[in-house]
Amino acid sequence: MDKKLCVLFPGIGYHCDKPLLYYCGKLADRSGYETIKLKYSGFTGQEDAAGHALKLSEEQLSGVDFQQFSRVVFVGKSIGTAAALAYREKYNIAADCVLLTPLALTFEHSAKGSIAFHGTADPWAKTPDIERLCKEQGVKLFEYPQANHSLETGDPKKDIPTIGKVISEIENGKIFR
Repeated sequence: MDKKLCVLFPGIGYHCDKPLLYYCGKLADRSGYETIKLKYSGFTGQEDAAGHALKLSEEQLSGVDFQQFSRVVFVGKSIGTAAALAYREKYNIAADCVLLTPLALTFEHSAKGSIAFHGTADPWAKTPDIERLCKEQGVKLFEYPQANHSLETGDPKKDIPTIGKVISEIENGKIFR
């Protein structure tokens, strides 16, 4: 049987038990993936946050033999998107990536083979910048009007269906095949 792996790269304040990462993990589990949920801490606001996230990722993934897996998917949220792409590049991992609310600095590394999800009211990532960067790198972008950095609008009647749409797009895109 093929072994498949999903790694969840969280955000600074958005851990793997919050909705977007939680349900991506559930989708991976249901699709037969082994799932690793990274944990980030120790951000001071004075260090390079992307570098710190990469360092924490490297520490937690140091014992993983990626060669034993026939398929690898990285799911990143916010600063975790930058860490996922940096890790993939540094260690030459053949992983598809899901970029949940990527930052402009995420695209300092190749995002080829990725899909991205962005809220148009995200105060951490300007919509024109994310649209341009996704287009330049050939990343399929899904946008959610008036949604913030958590893809939320403040209205649960809108936010809960949004999570469902994100999971459906990931599933329809056959990320977890």
